[in-house]
Amino acid sequence: MTVLAYTLGVVLFALGVVISIALHEVGHMYPAKKFGIKVTQYFVGFGKTLWSVRRGETEYGLKVVPLGGYVKLVGMLPPEKGGDPTKIRRSNTGLFTQLIADARHAEWEHVQPGDEERLFYKKPWWQKLIVMSGGPMVNVVLAFLLLGGVWMTYGTYEPKPVVDEVSDCVIAANETNPNRTCRSSDPVAPAAAAGMQTGDKILAFNGEPIADWEEISGLIRNNEDGPATILVERDGRELTLQTDTLVSARPDLDEPAGFVEVGFLGVLPVQVRERQGPAFVASSMWDITKQTGEALLNLPQKMVGVFQAAFGGQERAVDSPVSVVGASRVAGEVAATDQIELGNKIAGSLQLLGMLNLFLALFNFIPLLPLDGGHIAGALWEAIRRGFAKMFHRPDPGYVDVAKLLPVAYVVAGVLLVMGVLLIYADLVNPIRTGL
Repeated sequence: MTVLAYTLGVVLFALGVVISIALHEVGHMYPAKKFGIKVTQYFVGFGKTLWSVRRGETEYGLKVVPLGGYVKLVGMLPPEKGGDPTKIRRSNTGLFTQLIADARHAEWEHVQPGDEERLFYKKPWWQKLIVMSGGPMVNVVLAFLLLGGVWMTYGTYEPKPVVDEVSDCVIAANETNPNRTCRSSDPVAPAAAAGMQTGDKILAFNGEPIADWEEISGLIRNNEDGPATILVERDGRELTLQTDTLVSARPDLDEPAGFVEVGFLGVLPVQVRERQGPAFVASSMWDITKQTGEALLNLPQKMVGVFQAAFGGQERAVDSPVSVVGASRVAGEVAATDQIELGNKIAGSLQLLGMLNLFLALFNFIPLLPLDGGHIAGALWEAIRRGFAKMFHRPDPGYVDVAKLLPVAYVVAGVLLVMGVLLIYADLVNPIRTGL
Protein backbone atom coordinates (compact mmCIF):
# COMPACT_ATOMS: atom_id res chain seq x y z
CA MET A 1 0.00 0.00 0.00
CA THR A 2 1.28 3.49 -0.79
CA VAL A 3 1.63 6.01 2.03
CA LEU A 4 -0.01 8.77 -0.01
CA ALA A 5 -3.09 6.73 -0.90
CA TYR A 6 -3.40 5.43 2.67
CA THR A 7 -3.14 8.94 4.12
CA LEU A 8 -5.64 10.30 1.61
CA GLY A 9 -8.11 7.54 2.47
CA VAL A 10 -7.79 8.20 6.20
CA VAL A 11 -8.11 11.98 5.82
CA LEU A 12 -11.12 11.85 3.49
CA PHE A 13 -12.94 9.35 5.68
CA ALA A 14 -12.17 11.37 8.82
CA LEU A 15 -13.46 14.48 7.01
CA GLY A 16 -16.66 12.59 6.21
CA VAL A 17 -17.04 11.71 9.90
CA VAL A 18 -16.52 15.35 10.93
CA ILE A 19 -19.13 16.50 8.39
CA SER A 20 -21.54 13.86 9.71
CA ILE A 21 -21.01 15.13 13.26
CA ALA A 22 -21.50 18.74 12.15
CA LEU A 23 -24.76 17.89 10.39
CA HIS A 24 -25.92 15.89 13.43
CA GLU A 25 -25.57 19.03 15.54
CA VAL A 26 -27.38 21.07 12.88
CA GLY A 27 -30.22 18.56 13.29
CA HIS A 28 -30.53 19.77 16.89
CA MET A 29 -29.79 23.44 16.33
CA TYR A 30 -32.09 24.17 13.38
CA PRO A 31 -35.41 23.08 14.96
CA ALA A 32 -34.33 24.58 18.30
CA LYS A 33 -33.92 28.00 16.69
CA LYS A 34 -37.21 27.56 14.81
CA PHE A 35 -39.01 26.89 18.10
CA GLY A 36 -37.43 29.96 19.70
CA ILE A 37 -35.05 28.12 22.02
CA LYS A 38 -31.96 30.13 22.87
CA VAL A 39 -28.83 28.56 21.31
CA THR A 40 -25.56 30.07 22.53
CA GLN A 41 -22.97 27.66 21.08
CA TYR A 42 -22.50 25.32 18.12
CA PHE A 43 -19.17 23.50 18.16
CA VAL A 44 -17.68 20.53 16.32
CA GLY A 45 -15.09 18.74 18.43
CA PHE A 46 -14.02 18.91 22.06
CA GLY A 47 -11.18 20.48 23.99
CA LYS A 48 -9.41 23.70 23.12
CA THR A 49 -11.09 26.02 20.64
CA LEU A 50 -9.27 26.28 17.31
CA TRP A 51 -11.57 28.80 15.68
CA SER A 52 -14.89 30.45 16.44
CA VAL A 53 -17.09 33.25 15.23
CA ARG A 54 -20.23 34.80 16.72
CA ARG A 55 -23.34 35.29 14.64
CA GLY A 56 -26.10 36.92 16.63
CA GLU A 57 -26.45 35.15 19.99
CA THR A 58 -24.73 31.95 18.79
CA GLU A 59 -21.00 31.20 18.73
CA TYR A 60 -19.95 28.77 15.98
CA GLY A 61 -16.58 27.05 16.07
CA LEU A 62 -14.18 24.11 15.83
CA LYS A 63 -12.31 22.43 18.66
CA VAL A 64 -9.08 20.49 18.65
CA VAL A 65 -10.43 16.93 19.12
CA PRO A 66 -12.88 16.19 16.26
CA LEU A 67 -14.52 13.18 17.96
CA GLY A 68 -17.88 14.75 18.67
CA GLY A 69 -19.73 18.01 18.91
CA TYR A 70 -22.39 19.84 20.86
CA VAL A 71 -25.03 22.54 20.69
CA LYS A 72 -25.71 24.57 23.81
CA LEU A 73 -29.47 24.82 24.25
CA VAL A 74 -30.18 27.14 27.16
CA GLY A 75 -32.50 25.72 29.80
CA MET A 76 -31.85 22.00 29.33
CA LEU A 77 -31.83 21.67 33.14
CA PRO A 78 -34.71 23.33 34.99
CA PRO A 79 -34.18 25.07 38.35
CA GLU A 80 -35.18 23.20 41.47
CA LYS A 81 -38.84 23.79 42.21
CA GLY A 82 -39.18 26.35 44.96
CA GLY A 83 -35.48 27.25 44.85
CA ASP A 84 -33.64 30.36 43.71
CA PRO A 85 -31.82 29.46 40.46
CA THR A 86 -29.46 32.43 40.81
CA LYS A 87 -27.94 31.14 44.04
CA ILE A 88 -25.74 28.05 44.53
CA ARG A 89 -27.42 25.53 46.81
CA ARG A 90 -25.17 23.92 49.36
CA SER A 91 -26.12 20.35 50.16
CA ASN A 92 -25.07 18.04 52.94
CA THR A 93 -26.93 15.06 51.59
CA GLY A 94 -24.32 13.74 49.17
CA LEU A 95 -21.94 14.35 46.30
CA PHE A 96 -24.49 13.79 43.52
CA THR A 97 -26.99 16.14 45.15
CA GLN A 98 -24.39 18.88 45.18
CA LEU A 99 -23.38 18.11 41.59
CA ILE A 100 -27.02 18.46 40.50
CA ALA A 101 -27.31 21.76 42.34
CA ASP A 102 -24.10 23.05 40.76
CA ALA A 103 -25.28 21.97 37.30
CA ARG A 104 -28.60 23.77 37.75
CA HIS A 105 -26.80 26.95 38.79
CA ALA A 106 -24.33 26.72 35.88
CA GLU A 107 -27.25 26.29 33.49
CA TRP A 108 -28.94 29.43 34.81
CA GLU A 109 -25.82 31.53 34.22
CA HIS A 110 -26.70 31.49 30.50
CA VAL A 111 -30.19 32.89 31.15
CA GLN A 112 -30.61 36.62 30.56
CA PRO A 113 -33.61 38.80 31.35
CA GLY A 114 -36.31 38.07 28.78
CA ASP A 115 -35.11 34.51 28.13
CA GLU A 116 -37.61 32.86 30.46
CA GLU A 117 -39.94 31.69 27.68
CA ARG A 118 -37.04 30.60 25.44
CA LEU A 119 -35.76 27.92 27.80
CA PHE A 120 -35.69 24.35 26.54
CA TYR A 121 -37.42 22.78 29.54
CA LYS A 122 -40.42 25.12 29.19
CA LYS A 123 -41.16 24.10 25.61
CA PRO A 124 -43.96 21.63 24.75
CA TRP A 125 -42.93 17.99 24.88
CA TRP A 126 -43.35 17.54 21.14
CA GLN A 127 -40.92 20.38 20.42
CA LYS A 128 -38.38 18.80 22.78
CA LEU A 129 -38.89 15.49 20.98
CA ILE A 130 -38.26 17.04 17.57
CA VAL A 131 -35.18 18.95 18.73
CA MET A 132 -33.53 15.97 20.44
CA SER A 133 -34.39 13.43 17.74
CA GLY A 134 -33.28 15.83 14.99
CA GLY A 135 -29.60 14.92 15.38
CA PRO A 136 -29.95 11.12 15.11
CA MET A 137 -32.50 11.48 12.31
CA VAL A 138 -29.96 13.48 10.30
CA ASN A 139 -27.60 10.51 10.65
CA VAL A 140 -30.37 8.19 9.44
CA VAL A 141 -30.91 10.39 6.38
CA LEU A 142 -27.17 10.52 5.72
CA ALA A 143 -27.00 6.72 5.98
CA PHE A 144 -29.86 6.38 3.50
CA LEU A 145 -28.28 8.85 1.06
CA LEU A 146 -24.83 7.25 1.27
CA LEU A 147 -25.91 3.61 1.17
CA GLY A 148 -28.83 4.14 -1.18
CA GLY A 149 -26.77 6.40 -3.41
CA VAL A 150 -24.10 3.73 -3.85
CA TRP A 151 -26.54 0.85 -4.29
CA MET A 152 -28.85 2.63 -6.74
CA THR A 153 -26.21 4.37 -8.87
CA TYR A 154 -23.05 2.27 -8.65
CA GLY A 155 -24.75 -0.97 -7.71
CA THR A 156 -23.88 -3.99 -5.61
CA TYR A 157 -22.14 -7.19 -6.59
CA GLU A 158 -24.61 -10.03 -6.80
CA PRO A 159 -23.49 -13.69 -7.01
CA LYS A 160 -24.80 -15.59 -10.03
CA PRO A 161 -25.08 -19.39 -10.41
CA VAL A 162 -22.09 -19.39 -12.74
CA VAL A 163 -18.76 -20.87 -11.66
CA ASP A 164 -15.96 -18.31 -11.33
CA GLU A 165 -13.43 -20.50 -9.52
CA VAL A 166 -13.12 -24.18 -8.61
CA SER A 167 -11.33 -25.14 -5.38
CA ASP A 168 -8.64 -27.80 -5.63
CA CYS A 169 -9.15 -29.14 -2.12
CA VAL A 170 -11.25 -28.75 1.03
CA ILE A 171 -9.83 -26.32 3.60
CA ALA A 172 -11.98 -25.53 6.65
CA ALA A 173 -12.93 -21.85 6.86
CA ASN A 174 -12.13 -21.74 10.58
CA GLU A 175 -8.48 -22.70 10.10
CA THR A 176 -5.87 -20.21 11.29
CA ASN A 177 -4.83 -19.69 7.66
CA PRO A 178 -7.76 -20.64 5.42
CA ASN A 179 -5.95 -19.13 2.39
CA ARG A 180 -3.06 -21.61 2.51
CA THR A 181 -2.22 -23.89 -0.40
CA CYS A 182 -3.50 -27.45 -0.55
CA ARG A 183 -1.67 -30.26 1.20
CA SER A 184 -1.57 -33.91 0.19
CA SER A 185 -3.71 -34.72 3.24
CA ASP A 186 -6.50 -32.37 2.19
CA PRO A 187 -9.53 -34.00 0.51
CA VAL A 188 -10.09 -33.16 -3.14
CA ALA A 189 -12.90 -30.62 -3.50
CA PRO A 190 -16.11 -32.29 -4.74
CA ALA A 191 -16.45 -29.77 -7.59
CA ALA A 192 -12.94 -30.56 -8.83
CA ALA A 193 -13.63 -34.29 -8.56
CA ALA A 194 -16.77 -33.84 -10.64
CA GLY A 195 -14.85 -31.95 -13.35
CA MET A 196 -16.59 -28.60 -12.92
CA GLN A 197 -14.93 -25.74 -14.80
CA THR A 198 -14.87 -21.96 -14.74
CA GLY A 199 -17.81 -20.63 -16.74
CA ASP A 200 -20.16 -23.55 -16.00
CA LYS A 201 -23.71 -22.29 -15.47
CA ILE A 202 -25.46 -24.37 -12.81
CA LEU A 203 -28.96 -25.27 -13.98
CA ALA A 204 -30.04 -27.82 -11.38
CA PHE A 205 -28.80 -29.54 -8.21
CA ASN A 206 -30.18 -33.00 -7.40
CA GLY A 207 -33.10 -32.31 -9.70
CA GLU A 208 -33.91 -28.90 -8.18
CA PRO A 209 -33.92 -26.10 -10.79
CA ILE A 210 -31.59 -23.21 -9.89
CA ALA A 211 -32.63 -19.58 -10.35
CA ASP A 212 -29.97 -17.80 -8.28
CA TRP A 213 -26.86 -18.40 -6.23
CA GLU A 214 -28.72 -18.30 -2.91
CA GLU A 215 -30.70 -21.38 -3.95
CA ILE A 216 -27.69 -23.44 -4.99
CA SER A 217 -25.78 -22.36 -1.87
CA GLY A 218 -28.61 -23.48 0.39
CA LEU A 219 -28.96 -26.81 -1.38
CA ILE A 220 -25.22 -27.51 -1.14
CA ARG A 221 -25.07 -26.64 2.57
CA ASN A 222 -28.10 -28.80 3.36
CA ASN A 223 -26.78 -31.73 1.31
CA GLU A 224 -24.06 -32.34 3.93
CA ASP A 225 -22.03 -35.39 2.75
CA GLY A 226 -24.66 -36.75 0.39
CA PRO A 227 -24.53 -37.54 -3.34
CA ALA A 228 -24.86 -34.60 -5.73
CA THR A 229 -26.08 -34.62 -9.31
CA ILE A 230 -25.33 -31.27 -10.94
CA LEU A 231 -26.73 -30.14 -14.29
CA VAL A 232 -24.57 -27.46 -15.88
CA GLU A 233 -24.46 -25.60 -19.17
CA ARG A 234 -21.00 -25.45 -20.77
CA ASP A 235 -20.30 -23.95 -24.20
CA GLY A 236 -23.97 -24.16 -25.09
CA ARG A 237 -24.29 -27.84 -24.09
CA GLU A 238 -25.91 -29.33 -21.01
CA LEU A 239 -23.80 -31.75 -18.97
CA THR A 240 -24.68 -33.86 -15.93
CA LEU A 241 -21.90 -34.15 -13.35
CA GLN A 242 -21.79 -36.58 -10.42
CA THR A 243 -20.02 -36.13 -7.07
CA ASP A 244 -20.52 -36.21 -3.30
CA THR A 245 -20.48 -33.04 -1.22
CA LEU A 246 -18.33 -33.08 1.91
CA VAL A 247 -19.04 -31.63 5.36
CA SER A 248 -16.74 -28.74 6.19
CA ALA A 249 -16.65 -25.73 8.53
CA ARG A 250 -18.13 -22.72 6.75
CA PRO A 251 -19.20 -19.24 7.95
CA ASP A 252 -22.51 -19.20 9.80
CA LEU A 253 -25.03 -17.21 7.74
CA ASP A 254 -26.85 -16.10 10.90
CA GLU A 255 -23.69 -15.24 12.83
CA PRO A 256 -20.92 -14.17 10.41
CA ALA A 257 -18.24 -14.46 13.08
CA GLY A 258 -19.19 -18.09 13.77
CA PHE A 259 -18.81 -21.32 11.84
CA VAL A 260 -21.05 -24.33 11.20
CA GLU A 261 -20.49 -27.78 9.74
CA VAL A 262 -22.36 -27.88 6.41
CA GLY A 263 -22.12 -29.39 2.95
CA PHE A 264 -19.30 -28.11 0.75
CA LEU A 265 -18.91 -28.29 -3.03
CA GLY A 266 -15.94 -26.03 -3.72
CA VAL A 267 -17.00 -23.38 -6.23
CA LEU A 268 -17.09 -19.61 -6.11
CA PRO A 269 -19.77 -17.73 -8.08
CA VAL A 270 -19.34 -15.02 -10.68
CA GLN A 271 -20.08 -11.61 -9.14
CA VAL A 272 -22.03 -9.20 -11.33
CA ARG A 273 -22.50 -5.55 -10.38
CA GLU A 274 -26.16 -4.52 -10.61
CA ARG A 275 -27.96 -1.30 -9.74
CA GLN A 276 -30.60 -1.77 -7.08
CA GLY A 277 -33.99 -0.20 -6.47
CA PRO A 278 -35.60 1.49 -3.46
CA ALA A 279 -37.01 -1.82 -2.18
CA PHE A 280 -33.50 -3.28 -1.97
CA VAL A 281 -32.25 -0.17 -0.15
CA ALA A 282 -35.09 -0.28 2.39
CA SER A 283 -34.71 -4.02 2.97
CA SER A 284 -30.93 -3.86 3.28
CA MET A 285 -31.02 -0.88 5.63
CA TRP A 286 -33.54 -2.69 7.81
CA ASP A 287 -31.25 -5.74 7.91
CA ILE A 288 -28.28 -3.53 8.84
CA THR A 289 -30.40 -1.80 11.49
CA LYS A 290 -31.28 -5.16 13.09
CA GLN A 291 -27.65 -6.27 12.97
CA THR A 292 -26.55 -2.97 14.50
CA GLY A 293 -29.15 -3.33 17.26
CA GLU A 294 -27.88 -6.81 18.05
CA ALA A 295 -24.31 -5.49 18.05
CA LEU A 296 -25.29 -2.80 20.57
CA LEU A 297 -26.86 -5.42 22.83
CA ASN A 298 -23.67 -7.48 22.64
CA LEU A 299 -21.39 -4.47 23.04
CA PRO A 300 -20.41 -5.16 26.68
CA GLN A 301 -19.34 -8.68 25.77
CA LYS A 302 -17.46 -7.43 22.70
CA MET A 303 -15.63 -4.85 24.80
CA VAL A 304 -14.21 -7.68 26.91
CA GLY A 305 -12.66 -9.08 23.72
CA VAL A 306 -11.31 -5.64 22.82
CA PHE A 307 -9.69 -5.35 26.26
CA GLN A 308 -8.08 -8.78 25.90
CA ALA A 309 -6.81 -7.88 22.43
CA ALA A 310 -5.44 -4.54 23.65
CA PHE A 311 -3.70 -5.77 26.80
CA GLY A 312 -3.57 -9.55 26.52
CA GLY A 313 -2.15 -9.86 23.03
CA GLN A 314 -5.09 -11.94 21.80
CA GLU A 315 -6.12 -11.77 18.15
CA ARG A 316 -8.67 -9.01 17.46
CA ALA A 317 -12.02 -10.43 16.33
CA VAL A 318 -13.08 -9.35 12.84
CA ASP A 319 -16.50 -8.30 14.18
CA SER A 320 -14.93 -6.31 17.02
CA PRO A 321 -16.26 -2.77 17.59
CA VAL A 322 -13.96 -0.02 16.39
CA SER A 323 -13.50 3.67 17.07
CA VAL A 324 -13.41 6.38 14.44
CA VAL A 325 -9.65 5.82 14.39
CA GLY A 326 -10.15 2.15 13.54
CA ALA A 327 -12.75 2.90 10.87
CA SER A 328 -10.41 5.49 9.34
CA ARG A 329 -7.59 2.93 9.25
CA VAL A 330 -9.83 0.53 7.37
CA ALA A 331 -10.74 3.29 4.91
CA GLY A 332 -7.03 4.03 4.46
CA GLU A 333 -6.21 0.38 3.77
CA VAL A 334 -9.03 0.17 1.23
CA ALA A 335 -7.75 3.31 -0.51
CA ALA A 336 -4.16 2.04 -0.64
CA THR A 337 -4.65 -1.54 -1.78
CA ASP A 338 -4.14 -2.54 -5.41
CA GLN A 339 -6.53 -5.49 -5.02
CA ILE A 340 -9.62 -3.30 -5.47
CA GLU A 341 -10.49 -1.10 -8.43
CA LEU A 342 -11.06 2.61 -7.89
CA GLY A 343 -14.85 2.50 -8.21
CA ASN A 344 -15.11 -0.22 -5.58
CA LYS A 345 -12.79 1.71 -3.28
CA ILE A 346 -14.99 4.79 -3.42
CA ALA A 347 -18.17 2.73 -3.04
CA GLY A 348 -16.70 0.80 -0.11
CA SER A 349 -15.64 3.92 1.76
CA LEU A 350 -19.02 5.58 1.22
CA GLN A 351 -20.79 2.47 2.47
CA LEU A 352 -18.54 2.36 5.53
CA LEU A 353 -19.39 5.99 6.26
CA GLY A 354 -23.09 5.27 5.73
CA MET A 355 -23.05 2.35 8.17
CA LEU A 356 -21.16 4.48 10.69
CA ASN A 357 -23.91 7.12 10.45
CA LEU A 358 -26.57 4.48 11.01
CA PHE A 359 -24.68 3.19 14.05
CA LEU A 360 -24.35 6.73 15.46
CA ALA A 361 -28.10 7.25 15.03
CA LEU A 362 -29.06 4.03 16.80
CA PHE A 363 -26.48 4.58 19.53
CA ASN A 364 -27.83 8.07 20.21
CA PHE A 365 -31.38 6.71 20.45
CA ILE A 366 -30.41 4.63 23.53
CA PRO A 367 -32.71 6.06 26.25
CA LEU A 368 -29.97 7.08 28.68
CA LEU A 369 -28.56 10.48 29.50
CA PRO A 370 -26.37 12.17 28.31
CA LEU A 371 -27.31 10.58 24.96
CA ASP A 372 -30.07 12.15 22.88
CA GLY A 373 -32.26 9.17 23.67
CA GLY A 374 -32.28 10.13 27.36
CA HIS A 375 -33.83 13.51 26.55
CA ILE A 376 -36.20 11.87 24.06
CA ALA A 377 -37.35 9.48 26.78
CA GLY A 378 -37.87 12.44 29.12
CA ALA A 379 -40.03 14.24 26.54
CA LEU A 380 -42.12 11.11 25.93
CA TRP A 381 -42.55 10.52 29.66
CA GLU A 382 -43.69 14.13 30.04
CA ALA A 383 -46.26 13.58 27.29
CA ILE A 384 -47.54 10.41 28.98
CA ARG A 385 -47.80 12.04 32.42
CA ARG A 386 -49.60 15.09 31.10
CA GLY A 387 -51.85 12.94 28.94
CA PHE A 388 -52.96 10.81 31.88
CA ALA A 389 -53.43 13.89 34.05
CA LYS A 390 -55.68 15.47 31.42
CA MET A 391 -57.58 12.21 30.89
CA PHE A 392 -58.35 11.82 34.60
CA HIS A 393 -58.87 15.56 35.24
CA ARG A 394 -55.88 15.85 37.53
CA PRO A 395 -53.53 18.84 37.93
CA ASP A 396 -50.88 19.23 35.24
CA PRO A 397 -47.70 17.54 36.57
CA GLY A 398 -45.57 19.92 34.49
CA TYR A 399 -42.22 19.23 32.89
CA VAL A 400 -39.95 16.28 33.65
CA ASP A 401 -36.96 17.31 35.77
CA VAL A 402 -34.12 15.58 33.89
CA ALA A 403 -31.61 17.10 36.31
CA LYS A 404 -32.55 14.39 38.79
CA LEU A 405 -31.08 11.86 36.35
CA LEU A 406 -27.69 13.57 36.21
CA PRO A 407 -26.07 10.87 38.42
CA VAL A 408 -27.00 8.35 35.71
CA ALA A 409 -25.66 10.73 33.06
CA TYR A 410 -22.33 11.06 34.86
CA VAL A 411 -21.96 7.29 35.17
CA VAL A 412 -22.92 6.70 31.52
CA ALA A 413 -20.57 9.47 30.36
CA GLY A 414 -17.75 7.89 32.35
CA VAL A 415 -18.42 4.47 30.84
CA LEU A 416 -18.54 5.94 27.32
CA LEU A 417 -15.27 7.79 27.92
CA VAL A 418 -13.53 4.62 29.09
CA MET A 419 -14.94 2.65 26.16
CA GLY A 420 -13.86 5.31 23.69
CA VAL A 421 -10.30 5.46 25.04
CA LEU A 422 -10.07 1.65 25.08
CA LEU A 423 -11.28 1.37 21.47
CA ILE A 424 -8.85 4.02 20.24
CA TYR A 425 -5.97 2.34 22.08
CA ALA A 426 -6.90 -1.08 20.71
CA ASP A 427 -7.21 0.33 17.19
CA LEU A 428 -3.67 1.68 17.50
CA VAL A 429 -1.89 -1.30 19.10
CA ASN A 430 -3.96 -4.24 17.79
CA PRO A 431 -6.20 -3.13 14.90
CA ILE A 432 -8.57 -5.35 12.98
CA ARG A 433 -6.70 -7.02 10.13
CA THR A 434 -8.51 -6.52 6.84
CA GLY A 435 -6.23 -8.79 4.86
CA LEU A 436 -5.76 -6.12 2.17
